[in-house]
Amino acid sequence: MKTLIVLSIATASVIWAQAPASKSVEVFGQRIHYLEAGSGPTVILLHGLGADATNWAMNTAVLAKSYHVFVPDQVGFGESDKPMINYRVATLVDFLDGFYKKTGIAKATLVGNSLGGWTALAFTLAHPDKVDRIVLVDSAGYSFEKTGQPKPTQAVMDGLNPSTVAGTKALMTVILANKSLATDQNAEQFFAAHLKKNDGYTVERFIESILRGEDVVDGKLGAIQVPTEIIWGREDALTRWLGAS
Repeated sequence: MKTLIVLSIATASVIWAQAPASKSVEVFGQRIHYLEAGSGPTVILLHGLGADATNWAMNTAVLAKSYHVFVPDQVGFGESDKPMINYRVATLVDFLDGFYKKTGIAKATLVGNSLGGWTALAFTLAHPDKVDRIVLVDSAGYSFEKTGQPKPTQAVMDGLNPSTVAGTKALMTVILANKSLATDQNAEQFFAAHLKKNDGYTVERFIESILRGEDVVDGKLGAIQVPTEIIWGREDALTRWLGAS
């Protein structure tokens, strides 16, 4: 699963100087924060595990030139409420459906990264009439058995939810293509950002759900009839790391 993307403060400030104002709606009694920009066909950007709407900072303004873009912090992440429930992909599907209803979206293209891609797949299977097309960026969704990988141990999966600076640095060496960024200083900043997000409980519940094999899409994708684009990062080592345990 993709987590945070490390950006310099200067770069981030330039990007977000052009960002749309934040908004929120209430879904199942929970505040869901999102960004909205542009006009045209609707596109919803779905972030991955441990991430939030800021991961799409470099995409939102560009897409908004041609599309009506919504970028939610999925429930349990970012600035959205974080109820203490047993999170699973089906939870995100229900909240995305509620988000559609509260924002008046009838149909949209879903762009999902990692856990967000899994959510896009599961949502399309559950609500095919509400999806124009999907774009999957390093998407999760298959079981470990389906991909031919050994099931990771709890300890390895917990590496996605670091509780120390050293654990954070170890995760950075996996998720960053440029290994030189995995410095002690960046690890401290990354760890501080992780704690500030306050999504550790959410991430841990998702890890447990993944290990239980809940909501996998094995054998179901033949039912998806909408145009689908699959993007995979050549330098993405995370999948190999999870499969090496």
